[in-house]
Amino acid sequence: MRLIKNLLALIVLALGALWSLQGIGLVGGSFMTGQSQWLYVGIVTALVGLAGLVWANPHN
Repeated sequence: MRLIKNLLALIVLALGALWSLQGIGLVGGSFMTGQSQWLYVGIVTALVGLAGLVWANPHN
């Protein structure tokens, strides 16, 4: 179960990073390229992914 949680969190983190890079125009080929709102959506999504990693790997 921990593996699944980690994989899902990493996927969310990767999507957030991709959307952020598209938002600032570093990754092209999408309607999101150069649209600043995708930078913010990506940042929030990446933070959710990071929170998921922390949740999946508690430090006792």
